[in-house]
Amino acid sequence: MPSTERATCEQFLRQLDRCLDGDLPGPEAAALEEHLEWCVRCAREHRFERALLDGVRRRLRAVRAPPGLRERIASLLAIL
Repeated sequence: MPSTERATCEQFLRQLDRCLDGDLPGPEAAALEEHLEWCVRCAREHRFERALLDGVRRRLRAVRAPPGLRERIASLLAIL
């Protein structure tokens, strides 16, 4: 999406996961950030998804895993 083009709600929602993960190139990220400034609906969805993702991450950090499990999971994810 060119940075001069305003992102639509459909474009924003399609890219939401990548946006939350910080995986968007600069111009795309800037266009989506601009979209969040004026679109109340997408801003609400972004806040909800961000809070959900942050909550899951917090809970996962609190889980005690058997020795080596985290490393095995990380190596399996790296293959994907």
